[in-house]
Amino acid sequence: MRPNFQENYMSKRDYYEVLGINRDSSEDEIKKAYRRLAMKYHPDRNPDSPKAEEHFKEAKEAYEVLSDPRKRAAYDQHGHAGVDASMGGGGAQGFADAFGDIFGDLFGGRSAQANVYRGADLRYNLEISLEQAARGTETKIRIPTMDACGTCHGSGAKPGTSPTTCPTCNGHGQVRMQQGFFSIQQTCPKCHGSGKFISSPCNTCGGSGRVKHHKTLSVKIPAGVDEGDRIRLSGEGEAGVNSGPPGDLYVVIHLTPHSVFQRDHNDLHCEMPVSFTTAALGGEIEIPTLEGHAKIRIPAETQSGKIFRLRGKGIKGVRSNNPGDLLCHVVVETPVKLTPRQKELLQELEAINQEDGSRHSPRAKSWMDKVREFFAE
Repeated sequence: MRPNFQENYMSKRDYYEVLGINRDSSEDEIKKAYRRLAMKYHPDRNPDSPKAEEHFKEAKEAYEVLSDPRKRAAYDQHGHAGVDASMGGGGAQGFADAFGDIFGDLFGGRSAQANVYRGADLRYNLEISLEQAARGTETKIRIPTMDACGTCHGSGAKPGTSPTTCPTCNGHGQVRMQQGFFSIQQTCPKCHGSGKFISSPCNTCGGSGRVKHHKTLSVKIPAGVDEGDRIRLSGEGEAGVNSGPPGDLYVVIHLTPHSVFQRDHNDLHCEMPVSFTTAALGGEIEIPTLEGHAKIRIPAETQSGKIFRLRGKGIKGVRSNNPGDLLCHVVVETPVKLTPRQKELLQELEAINQEDGSRHSPRAKSWMDKVREFFAE
């Protein structure tokens, strides 16, 4: 019995309808629509769904026709009957190419441009003083770097010879591994993605085309930088591979410990030793600042731990409109290496204090009362 081809063609859905696109869709739109459906209905992702496998095959068939300009023209003119004879040849390869595009997008692409790599970024730890950080400075640093080999001028081949096209990948830098209708690309194992084969490597660089050097750079440190801030020097990192762009150099700021100040963002802190007599009777002391000196009036009966704030005597940060403050922490200093006369005077003072402890030492009196209450419970 002669098969009813018209009935078979009528049972098939329109290819444009299968992919969910218009008849005037571009090649990119066709490819995007197929990728979406292939990922959605792939049998490996839907092992328990026969319907998914049917949709997957239907989308594959539609893509094989509409992605080929010759088949698409025949289909647009004659429908399914116009492409039936051409479906036998090249279908699996067309599907492999399409799926290869999908994997290529996921794993780096198929073009030779994938073999051009940007150079690595470098990091340099730079220690500067607190004064340099506050005011800004300019300094020079010496860093190691990979530059083009002067002997082979970056080719990697011994002088008098030249690299040849890799026979394994024909200069593409990638080889295609095909299994069934799956096609996956990977870096060529012979040339390692360069697309070139060097039979006589340069003795200086060993065939890499790059050698290690040191270079000196000038770095401008803006005023107000803080611990951990980074300064980016564009293009000063390692050289790229296969004429790729160079990486960047990141200079990371570290502040050396200061003998007087401790930094807290834009504020500065310092301890201010005060003699026992000054703390008790009051007086005026001089303290250092980043701009010079300042005087602070110490009220009588100042206790250890009291903080005096000097507005605007801190650091103006890189992204700040106003400078921070200087906070001076009072530390009452107990006399040491006392003379007999000093001991006698202090003992006399202590005797007077004991006569009316609640008046002369209220904090000590309060604390002792709390201790007694604690042990009485």
